[in-house]
Amino acid sequence: MNFDNLSIVSVRHVDAPLTMTSAEIQQELEETLSRLGLASNLLQSVAGIQERRFWHEGVQPSDAATLAAEAALADSGLDRSHLGIIVNTSVCRDYIEPSTACLVHGNLGLSDTCMNMDIGNACLAFLNGMEVVGNMIERGQIDYGMIVDAESSRFLIESTVERLKRPETDLKTFREEFASLTTGSGAVAMILARSDLAPEGHRFRGTFSLAATEHNRLCVGQIDRGLTDTQGVLVHGVELSRKTWAGAQQHLDFKASEVDQYCLHQVSQRHAEQLAMSLELDVDKALLIVDMFGNIGPASVPIVLSKALDLGRIKQGDRIVLAGIGSGLNCTVGEIIW
Repeated sequence: MNFDNLSIVSVRHVDAPLTMTSAEIQQELEETLSRLGLASNLLQSVAGIQERRFWHEGVQPSDAATLAAEAALADSGLDRSHLGIIVNTSVCRDYIEPSTACLVHGNLGLSDTCMNMDIGNACLAFLNGMEVVGNMIERGQIDYGMIVDAESSRFLIESTVERLKRPETDLKTFREEFASLTTGSGAVAMILARSDLAPEGHRFRGTFSLAATEHNRLCVGQIDRGLTDTQGVLVHGVELSRKTWAGAQQHLDFKASEVDQYCLHQVSQRHAEQLAMSLELDVDKALLIVDMFGNIGPASVPIVLSKALDLGRIKQGDRIVLAGIGSGLNCTVGEIIW
């Protein structure tokens, strides 16, 4: 998927304010870990995650997404009345219905002509949201659009911990639910525009995607429970990533040596490092945040981009690669010229 007249105007993130350390979670699970003969520092040693963030009790995904949206609007200087669509892409949602997007739309006081919808595709949804909004802009249907995402891991982690503390928990169950303990919370928003309307914007050149849906049961989840074949996700995810990475370079016409910064979806420290090694990526060009924030799902890639900007890791003219793998399995690589 290629874009000729599409730019990023702003991308802003909001960190959840409360910290939950892996040590605290493991202390809660001390009896289970000991009974099953597992290391007491399993989350740090296996996943490389030291801590993750929680929102305050009662904060809904729409509340957090609204905070990020307001930050992106303030950063862009755009009058919100110009937005033609707002798309929410979070795994976590306030309700089954109405859409979280319409709640954020109402919170922001957007125009009645501004469309709103949710898009779901596991950890790839934000990139898919960029594609949908980008296509509408390229077709001339709208001039500006916003993508938002807010994830909240508190309920999943607390539910998982209580379940794993049960005396009947066996090693198979623990392994299946372990990945749920690595999830994190955060919010992010991005504004896209026609390039000719945003001379100070940053070119979003396009994406390339591949699917391997023969592996669609490796990671399945409900709001209170996730079951993951972590080894299967790692092996088949890296295999799919390798094919997607090769296809993206050909489709978007760039070479790995030309990339200045990688913004990667980060499942765990081990996964990120294995992916970089397999694809022969320069890991120094990738900002890794999973150790302190956990797996923030579809918010991960744009949050990494926003944090890299804040840290001064990106300068004008840099070639930036966005890349993620989502349950399914699906994989997408996108390219930005900053």
